Amino acid sequence: MIFRSPQDLSLRNLEIPSVFLAGSIETGKATDWQTDMGNFLSARGFAVFNPRRDEWDASWVQEFENPQFFHQVNWEIDGLEKADHIIMYFEPSTLSPISLLELGLFARSGKLLVVCPRGFWRKGNVDIVCSRYNIPTFDSLDSIKEFFLNKTVEKKPKPTDK
Repeated sequence: MIFRSPQDLSLRNLEIPSVFLAGSIETGKATDWQTDMGNFLSARGFAVFNPRRDEWDASWVQEFENPQFFHQVNWEIDGLEKADHIIMYFEPSTLSPISLLELGLFARSGKLLVVCPRGFWRKGNVDIVCSRYNIPTFDSLDSIKEFFLNKTVEKKPKPTDK
């Protein structure tokens, strides 16, 4: 099950674990790693939140007052908060300033899994933050796939009514 922005995240199945695909998304610089990783995780029983939007328009003004931009940023924050796991990939060909911001926001969450290959311009900073907050790190997307191959997907307990 894959949710892509701007799909409603409140309708997701709460009984299976979820993964948010955070990280490099710079149009024209970043590869579309989210589609491949999303398909891989979905086939293994995870709900996937993919922020890469099919109808993204690079001409949108990135300001609070722009409704499309406002919705996109809030969709991503909602997904990051709701996800059980966050894969954050720093592609070496990108700067990924928003991903660095999100790394800081979720460093203490216990949900992060960071992929930061050699060549990312701020790898040292990323490595130090990950070390400080005990965030598992991986050198490649293939190595994080191996991690998930060994992870058993279990249904989550349903919330109880009180």
